[in-house]
Amino acid sequence: MSDPHSRIIEVAGRSVHVWQAGSGPAVILLHGAGGNLRDFTFRLAPDLTDRYTVIAFDRPGLGLSEGLGRGHDGPAEQAALLSLAAGQLGVGQAVIVGHSYGGAVAMAWALNHPDQAAGIVLLAGATQPWEGRLGAYYRITGSALGGVTAVPLIANLTPRRAALNVIERIFAPDLVPDGYGSHIRPELTLQSSVLRANARQVNDLLEHVTAMAPRYATLDIPVEMIHGSADDTVPLNVHSIPLAAQVPGANLTVLEGVGHMPHHADPMATLDAIDRVATRAGLR
Repeated sequence: MSDPHSRIIEVAGRSVHVWQAGSGPAVILLHGAGGNLRDFTFRLAPDLTDRYTVIAFDRPGLGLSEGLGRGHDGPAEQAALLSLAAGQLGVGQAVIVGHSYGGAVAMAWALNHPDQAAGIVLLAGATQPWEGRLGAYYRITGSALGGVTAVPLIANLTPRRAALNVIERIFAPDLVPDGYGSHIRPELTLQSSVLRANARQVNDLLEHVTAMAPRYATLDIPVEMIHGSADDTVPLNVHSIPLAAQVPGANLTVLEGVGHMPHHADPMATLDAIDRVATRAGLR
């Protein structure tokens, strides 16, 4: 790790990769499925460091963070570990920012560790039950058999160009920013252990958000949502629109024509949402 802001810390016997920079109130960044904290350090995290202490984590099992193991790595378990990690870093209250799957972890953090979550910002957050099944890729790679057969083949045989094509599909219809593909380091996602952990987490997410959703109305903190109208990975009408009706005082900003990466498509909208939550929470 050549980044001076990046290091591994030990939390409850697990290794957690953290990026920390800046000063001021704390903002914690939680990346989406299959990703790592470098999604945020590409632009958003540095843009916040002039007024916040910015902490980005590799979620358990992804990037360079150690996994929690099959059956123990849902959003609540991830939030519990990262809450301890934040405490070790001296964080009292923080704005928790979650993209995609990270949105479910942010919501679990707010529900289960309310003294630490001053407010939430969701970026295309996956928070609600949905209908239908996930694709065969996740069912196979998330299974015990697929984990020892298909996953090593995918990890060893997937060319870099194919990984970049996946990134382009995630961003669509928006363009991938110049330099993002090399910054995100696709090889981190293509580790066998990461492929297995990610598939398990995605496969189990429906069960977890189904259990959490009835509790959302109990939240009494500022919640901001940024969501693209063209997001077909985590659809706006399935996730953020229902959540806006469930959480008292929640504010939803819809970005017309934007896909699944709103923090890259409209960075200013994301920065503004974080500032609004921090202000409403009394952190600035």
